[in-house]
Amino acid sequence: MSGFAQKLDRIVDHAEELRAGLSGGLSGEAFVRASKELAELEPLVARVGELRAAEQALAEAEALRADPEMRELAEGEIASLSARIPALTQEIRLALLPRDAADARAAILEVRPAAGGDEAALFAAALFGMYQRYAEARGWRFEILEYADTGLGGLKEGIAEINGRGVFARLKYESGVHRVQRVPETESQGRIHTSTVTVAVLPEAEEVDVAIDEGDLRIDVYRASGAGGQHVNKTESAVRITHLLSGIVVAMQEERSQHKNRAKAMKLLRARLYDQQRASLHATRAADRRAQVGTGDRSERIRTYNFPQGRVSDHRINLTLYKIDRVMQGDLDEFIDALTAEDQAALLAAEA
Repeated sequence: MSGFAQKLDRIVDHAEELRAGLSGGLSGEAFVRASKELAELEPLVARVGELRAAEQALAEAEALRADPEMRELAEGEIASLSARIPALTQEIRLALLPRDAADARAAILEVRPAAGGDEAALFAAALFGMYQRYAEARGWRFEILEYADTGLGGLKEGIAEINGRGVFARLKYESGVHRVQRVPETESQGRIHTSTVTVAVLPEAEEVDVAIDEGDLRIDVYRASGAGGQHVNKTESAVRITHLLSGIVVAMQEERSQHKNRAKAMKLLRARLYDQQRASLHATRAADRRAQVGTGDRSERIRTYNFPQGRVSDHRINLTLYKIDRVMQGDLDEFIDALTAEDQAALLAAEA
């Protein structure tokens, strides 16, 4: 028996043990843990059952092929099963891959202009809107934490919390530098300008994930002013928090309440510290296997939006789509599906 088959046997046996425990003496926290684990295993166990049934049916069909009267029927069955079994095996292998613990979490999205002045700020606003539309199309909740506009339709900084099923798993590949090539409205001679915007997608952290000592924080309050918020407040409602150990600084002024701004700032600080911890952990793994979809480094140029040619190109997987209008309206699934598949292929290769 192969190692893969033995692994499947162990999974099926463990599911049986969990069922026995749930119908037997388990109670309290042990019952809750076993229920959760079994719920996660059930889809995989069902797939294993389908695979085993298909393998048994294939063996029976091959035995029938020796019978002249049954040969035609058997060969049709063999052809169907010979295609089904590899597909089921691939599904199971993908389900067995180590999962990113953060995949099921909500995400914090940060969008900022980089190089390109006003044109970069305008594109930052467009990208922020693109992600908002993508979230709405998937039924996710998109809550703006901070939106600092330039007063000219551009965006200085946009931060949002996105809640829903599998948010981080879908959006984590969006972190990096997004480049735009287009003719600005202010360009009288029709010259194409190139600008860049940085996007960061952070898994939302719970309080238990990151221990923050109040003594490690410097908290400043000040008046919200200028185009940085949706209002100008006469009270000191804006909050800036500096985490002294890491040097991370977060600021919030979107709300009129200092208490609400502080709560949002702490949420963002926690997410950035959690992301920093994850990056440190993943750095050791990256030394052994560089992910084919890129490092996730914010400094890495990941995608180009070329408006004159109507195309969007993802440089990590060499995928170009000629539907820039639809992409800007939030049609991102083709890119995200391809990036996910590439990442899974790399993980499968590493597991082999």
